[in-house]
Amino acid sequence: MNKKKIINDPVYGFITIPNDRIFDIIEHRYVQRLRRIRQLGISDLVYPGAIHSRFHHAIGAMHLMGRTLNTLRSKGHEISDEEFEAAEIAILLHDIGHGPFSHSLEFSLFPNVPHEQISLWLIERMNEEFNGELDMAIQIFSGTYHRKFLNQLVASQLDIDRLDYLRRDSFFTGVQEGTIGAERIIKMLNLVDDELVVEEKGIYSVENFLNARRLMYWQVYLHKTAVAAEVMLVETVLRARKLVSEGIQLTSTPALSYFLNQNKADASFQENQEMLEMFSQLDDTDIWGSIKFWVKSDDFILRTISDQLLNRRLFGIKMSNEAPSLDDINYRVEKVQKAYNISLDDTKSFVKTGTVSNAAYITENKSIKILTKSGKLVDVAEASDLPNIQAMSKIVKKHYLCYPKGLSL
Repeated sequence: MNKKKIINDPVYGFITIPNDRIFDIIEHRYVQRLRRIRQLGISDLVYPGAIHSRFHHAIGAMHLMGRTLNTLRSKGHEISDEEFEAAEIAILLHDIGHGPFSHSLEFSLFPNVPHEQISLWLIERMNEEFNGELDMAIQIFSGTYHRKFLNQLVASQLDIDRLDYLRRDSFFTGVQEGTIGAERIIKMLNLVDDELVVEEKGIYSVENFLNARRLMYWQVYLHKTAVAAEVMLVETVLRARKLVSEGIQLTSTPALSYFLNQNKADASFQENQEMLEMFSQLDDTDIWGSIKFWVKSDDFILRTISDQLLNRRLFGIKMSNEAPSLDDINYRVEKVQKAYNISLDDTKSFVKTGTVSNAAYITENKSIKILTKSGKLVDVAEASDLPNIQAMSKIVKKHYLCYPKGLSL
């Protein structure tokens, strides 16, 4: 079988699958599952073009990893063929632990289990099937490989993951402010003592990258309507889980039914091989398919929010720098209680408060180092003529209040 395939990517053009092993990894069911998980969760309710998948992103990141490693080789750095391939595999598989709708339901279905940890367990499971051929990729992914820069390319403040998703998410949403010069940044990368650095002439490309990331968070990832939709999605799943825990039968897909059981969801993935396998069968279609059943549920809360979500009658949302006042919250609660004729306790499913935060650049432990022309290493935030980066290193937090729209007393 010819495994030297070419993929036509809308962002980069033609991408060649490097070799037979990577072809087989892409064909694996864990990777193919990423086709059924939206990269931006439920954001297509705001940006209709945002229907690209985690699979798109994985292939694009693998492509950029190859371009980056070739750039570093061209600058005289030794990177073995085995390291080259392992790094491509590590970035290809870095997101296989994402659940349905990517980050949206990360801690709703699987409390206290981040997707990075699930990715590692799934890669380890794959490694058994590939007879240990993914050993080095696992070391690079987990940060235990002795060459630090390879892990930095997978997970850092200026990694391949971010270079791809910013450009890709900008392309599919049409938000031009997120456009970055990924190729320019890659050409400016270098190594000092096996640590990733950016040559001084690339400093403004890095500033643009960080600014684009900040803008994409507010305009796309934390867009207030997307936040409202995500709140509804989370509340739908939490309500379904509550009903199941009370012994109420709900129609849902086998994989989702498995995780709606509270006891199972609290157990350890690592110790429960059945759970990990069931997770590998779970994707966005399980949620939407189940919601289409829940619009006929006997439970008013589950039925109402499911119907509103399915037909895009989204909650209204107020977002500000200050926490909503108790008077404002109580006003919304009163409107919901009277309009829906429900108990005060049940209004908690319809009036939701919370916070979102945006930090474009976190200097702690993973700073971006600039290699000056004199050979000195300087944190990018300390560059004297780049005050914008210093400002972006501060975490900005906003408060929100969500509630059903169009209700009257």
